[in-house]
Amino acid sequence: MITASTEIINLIENNISSELLRIANKIQAGERITTKECLELYENGELGYLGSLANVVRERKNGQYVYFNRNFHIEPTNICVFACKFCSYSRLYKNKEDGWELSVDDMLDRVKAYDGQPVTEVHIVGGVHPKMDLEFFADLLRKIKLHRPGLHIKGFTAVELDYMIRKAKMSYKEGLSFLQSAGLDSLPGGGAEIFDEAIREKICADKCSSAQWLEIHETAHQLGMASNATMLYGHIESYAHRVDHMNRLRILQDKTGGFNTFIPLKFRNKDNEMDHVPEVTMIEDLKNYAISRIFMDNFNHIKAYWPMIGRNTAQTSLSFGVDDIDGTIDDSTKIYSMAGSEEQTPSLTTEQLALLITDAGKIPVERDTLYNIIKEY
Repeated sequence: MITASTEIINLIENNISSELLRIANKIQAGERITTKECLELYENGELGYLGSLANVVRERKNGQYVYFNRNFHIEPTNICVFACKFCSYSRLYKNKEDGWELSVDDMLDRVKAYDGQPVTEVHIVGGVHPKMDLEFFADLLRKIKLHRPGLHIKGFTAVELDYMIRKAKMSYKEGLSFLQSAGLDSLPGGGAEIFDEAIREKICADKCSSAQWLEIHETAHQLGMASNATMLYGHIESYAHRVDHMNRLRILQDKTGGFNTFIPLKFRNKDNEMDHVPEVTMIEDLKNYAISRIFMDNFNHIKAYWPMIGRNTAQTSLSFGVDDIDGTIDDSTKIYSMAGSEEQTPSLTTEQLALLITDAGKIPVERDTLYNIIKEY
């Protein structure tokens, strides 16, 4: 088998620039690359070169393991007070056509539907509904934990948290502590989009700022709650914007160590105000995963969210630095299918996930939310 290290050695024989060769040697030695070097990879790195470098980092951190978990989603509502131009999912609060609102009992029933099944995580995210406040969600968390104490609750993007905590007139620490005491275990990574303020003003001007997103996650880490981080790519941002975004996350991870995984999310242009922006190619997807793995050296995991990019691209990404493909999902999310994702009914059994990983030459590992190993296949 050709290893990533062998591939790096073979790069010396290829026609790459002295700068790219210098960066390759630096990565092979386990040294951190700079933002300038990261931009060089985006602008001049060929896909095979990037994949080889990414797999050096990937194998160093995780060997041949590829992680997944048994999870399902609850989306309380798609009614939202914000109007992000890239969003195909939400319906404005003042125009509720095609919108839904779930009660606490409705959501608890969805949890009960998994009684007797070995799911380990429920992922709760949705629109920002003005009537679904901090106490509403605390009540939901308490009832889920009362019914199934061992179920890990990963809930609420920083955008949702910012709105409900400010509305409750609490500090981020007070609001997160309140939810944590009710049963919240960790945070997802949504709402980050692109941190550059000028781009944010154009695509999601009315929701929480990049500084607020980072502060909420830092506060969660200080309280002992892990979280994930995302980046929405492939729209109107530049490579420099991506590098800046990842660098802000890398700096916070140096400070707290609280992020579990980094998840690049591909922009989809169906049924939103940015439908004139063409989607990037699979080549660009793979390039972005590879560079993410190389640059985010203090993140243990890089995730390819298979319902968004499709199972085939997710499988290919395992050769470009990715070591996690999320979970079983069980067709419990509409956020990405409504945006035109590859998977319109996202559901895979554990056996299907394991086969997808095995066929890519990797070792499937079922994990819990915090990457504790449950089973190696």
